[in-house]
Amino acid sequence: MGLVLNQSFKNTITTYLGFGIGAINTLFLYTNFLSDEYFGLVAFLLSAANIMMPFMAFGVHNAIIKFYTSFKTKNSTNSFLSFMLFLPLIFIIPETLLGFLAHDSITHLLSKENSIIENYVWYIFILAIAMAYFEIFFAWSKVQMQTVFGNLMKEIFHRVCIMVMLFAVYLNWLSVDLFILALVIMYVARTFIMMLYAFSIRFPKLKFQKVETVSSIIKYALLMIIAGSVATLILDIDKFMIGLMLEDIEQVAYYSVAIFIATVIAVPQRAMHQIMMPLTAKYLNENDKPALEDLYKRSSMSLLVISGFICLLIILNINQLYQIIPEEFAGGIFVVLIVSLAKLYDNSLGNNNAILFNSDYYRMVLFFGVLLAIMAIFLNTLFIPIYGIEGSAFATFLAVSVYNTIKVYFVKRKFNMQPFTMASFKTVLVLIVLSLVFYFWEFPFHPITNIVLKSLLIGLCYFGLIYKMNISEDITTQIKKYLRLK
Repeated sequence: MGLVLNQSFKNTITTYLGFGIGAINTLFLYTNFLSDEYFGLVAFLLSAANIMMPFMAFGVHNAIIKFYTSFKTKNSTNSFLSFMLFLPLIFIIPETLLGFLAHDSITHLLSKENSIIENYVWYIFILAIAMAYFEIFFAWSKVQMQTVFGNLMKEIFHRVCIMVMLFAVYLNWLSVDLFILALVIMYVARTFIMMLYAFSIRFPKLKFQKVETVSSIIKYALLMIIAGSVATLILDIDKFMIGLMLEDIEQVAYYSVAIFIATVIAVPQRAMHQIMMPLTAKYLNENDKPALEDLYKRSSMSLLVISGFICLLIILNINQLYQIIPEEFAGGIFVVLIVSLAKLYDNSLGNNNAILFNSDYYRMVLFFGVLLAIMAIFLNTLFIPIYGIEGSAFATFLAVSVYNTIKVYFVKRKFNMQPFTMASFKTVLVLIVLSLVFYFWEFPFHPITNIVLKSLLIGLCYFGLIYKMNISEDITTQIKKYLRLK
């Protein structure tokens, strides 16, 4: 776990810094510098692009990680990587032609309820390609066990650029239309920077010899187009469907703020995931089950403890937080609460996704992914017209809960291991007790002061209990290290 913890720690720092900048953008700058209508438009465009991204990538970012360590010679490795660079064009080129031919029909479908979308449909396509190749070049660096720079680009770069551009809008240096165009250009530039870094680690030596196991690679990539989009789908299908089904696109903005707050819980998982994916693939390729099981349990425990703390801070400070952002966004409190619980459950699974994606059972991820997609679309269709954004949040909670439970059961059945231990239940008990103790207690000060004081008190109580109960060996070691305890 040394390499995992080292890069995970650095990735966690950069990811939290990125989320901190994102919080300023989402909670304060977007809400004050853009109208709710245009904020909703930006959220819709990015959500639609995220949904398309796995198709544009053609599953290549997953295939690189799974198969890279299986090639043992330089020639075979170079042929494999060359193949990976050009494989996405199989989808991108026909999709481009289809976009030209069916542009009017696609535009009419997407802008049926909100005509403001009509002039920006092509932006979705360009964003999706940029996001896809960014993930491919990030995977290129991941298999070299270099994740920190890529994570910095993934979490910080675009948010800093967006902050600068939002201030430019506020100062009337950019119109809203130019802001959205600059946003697209920025995502393209990010991809080129990631490409240069990936190639500086391992410069591509293009070889177009026949790749061994090419049929297995293509089958895997095809399945990952659907299965690999599951996480993206569950994050963005709700915002996409809200934009399609509700007449007020402003609702996408309100929902996006609530989802952003809840998504902070996923930061540790995102940081640890960057290094857990290649390590899990390595253990599976080497058939090292003891190391795999150890990584499964320890990653689950570490993520549950850290994510549980973040979940506590969100749930116990949410009322104060909504007092410092525009009043019209306050309807998203229920969304924050229920999606936070879904995110916590998701994090507690550790490297479960990495095991499924990189094992011989990856085909089952396709089945699970289709199940999740159908369930999410059906539940959103059912609940959004009745309950609005709260209905979409409840649909997300149900879909994620069922999906994660199935994945835990499947890994238990096929690998005879599961992520939870008695320490997991102790952690959940600590979370419940502290939630009951602190939820109705507020300091009589300004909301920001209340949040700071309450968070410090919760942190002392929470990590004090975690340390005393020695719930996680890795967390305890880190506490001792940074507090210089014996």
